[in-house]
Amino acid sequence: MNNPNTRPDWDEYFLNIAREVGKRATCLRRRYGAIIVKDKIIVSTGYNGAPRGETNCIDSGVCERERLHVPKGERYELCVAVHAEQNAIINGNPEEMNGATIYIAGVNCADNSNASGEPCKLCRRMIINARIANVVYLDRDRKIVNKSPHDIDN
Repeated sequence: MNNPNTRPDWDEYFLNIAREVGKRATCLRRRYGAIIVKDKIIVSTGYNGAPRGETNCIDSGVCERERLHVPKGERYELCVAVHAEQNAIINGNPEEMNGATIYIAGVNCADNSNASGEPCKLCRRMIINARIANVVYLDRDRKIVNKSPHDIDN
């Protein structure tokens, strides 16, 4: 039985916050949240959704990739959304991101099951350019994965 006084470790704590940030996402397929943390202080957050001032998928009711039956991980250029990691980086201060950790958590909208938080190739490159040192995400089985952005294979 779990002790109700047990505190989550830092990775669990920040992943839980990333999951909450993802509840603001505007995608019809998956809700992702990302937070950038340095010295145990949150320096930026982001969730997936349309660029500022453009129509969100949840507002239009149309997901172009879903309409075209595009599989996960393919044809991202058809999606109107900016990824959670990208939004967190765009909203962050470059000096605060240097050496930081990005935490990523996601859920599938259809059944609220866990979606892998592993960054796509474009987000991986942006994470490296932002000088973020570590990527921590939940995989589909809710296992915590902690990697250098240089070690992400996709």
